[in-house]
Amino acid sequence: VTLHLNPISSVHIHQKPLVFILNSPLPLVWKLKMERLAPGIRRVFFVSLGSVVQFEKGNFSLSAETEEKLFPERNEHLLQWAQKEYGAVTSFTELKISRNIYIKVGE
Repeated sequence: VTLHLNPISSVHIHQKPLVFILNSPLPLVWKLKMERLAPGIRRVFFVSLGSVVQFEKGNFSLSAETEEKLFPERNEHLLQWAQKEYGAVTSFTELKISRNIYIKVGE
């Protein structure tokens, strides 16, 4: 699955830390395509067990962290876990089948 990350239109270059929880019932290769995200900013990608993250453009892997994690099975419990860990969730998306996911980041 390719995850496309771009800032919202009102932000020229996104310069804030980000945390993503990428959960799947089956192990996946998450390919990241990031545009207009400042290098050197901390970005954390939690993935379900057996999944991996690949960075396709630029060398964002130097400032990104990836960690495999056993997540709660149900989405409601996953959302509660994320809120408890990080205090807020700004976006939650559930997809049954997808090859490309487009996410706009920003305020």
